[in-house]
Amino acid sequence: RREPLALINLKKKNEETGEEELASRLGHCKAKATRHIFLIRHSQYNLDGRADKDRTLTPLGREQAELTGHRLASLGLKFDQIIHSSMTRATETTEIISKHLPGVKKISTDLLREGAPIEPDPPVSHWKPEAVQYYEDGARIEAAFRNFIHRADAKQEEDSYEIFVCHANVIRYIVCRALQFPPEGWLRMSLNNGSITHLVIRPNGRVALRALGDTGFMPPDKITRT
Repeated sequence: RREPLALINLKKKNEETGEEELASRLGHCKAKATRHIFLIRHSQYNLDGRADKDRTLTPLGREQAELTGHRLASLGLKFDQIIHSSMTRATETTEIISKHLPGVKKISTDLLREGAPIEPDPPVSHWKPEAVQYYEDGARIEAAFRNFIHRADAKQEEDSYEIFVCHANVIRYIVCRALQFPPEGWLRMSLNNGSITHLVIRPNGRVALRALGDTGFMPPDKITRT
């Protein structure tokens, strides 16, 4: 779903028309629309919760989600969908944001759950998960990247605007992969709660980062990173 040539079975190329046939078939596989991906980090949540269901948003976190929802609505864009992590804090953030975007369908997925995508370089002393966690979470988060971050389908006629509500580790890893930066550098970035990261994927496959962790729409006393 990234390179048009990869979507064609070259063994079936018509030997008589040759390159003309190939060019015609390539034309049907090339993307025409631009995808706008808005990656939202969940709002502040209760860090004392032992299980995921107990890690609900704090009162401040709910305020942050309201501010993020209002900001997204103020952009005046026709959002196509909201895809969110199935974890409680992401689901609750989505529910609040969606009130500001009536009619936009919501889809929950386990692929976007928080985790350890890849061992960071340089390493940090305050966060050292077991090595097995990188293998378990890394494969899933990479699958999320491959599944969601790609150029538009050739059948898509108009530009699309999609929201993904998930987690800091997931967003940082996706940004590195999308920009073709070494993914091991994901932990060098920091994202505030409720922040907006905006990726643009052009029909030719080129990716641009228009915003990273934007919370300029929040009052300073509402900004957190926990």
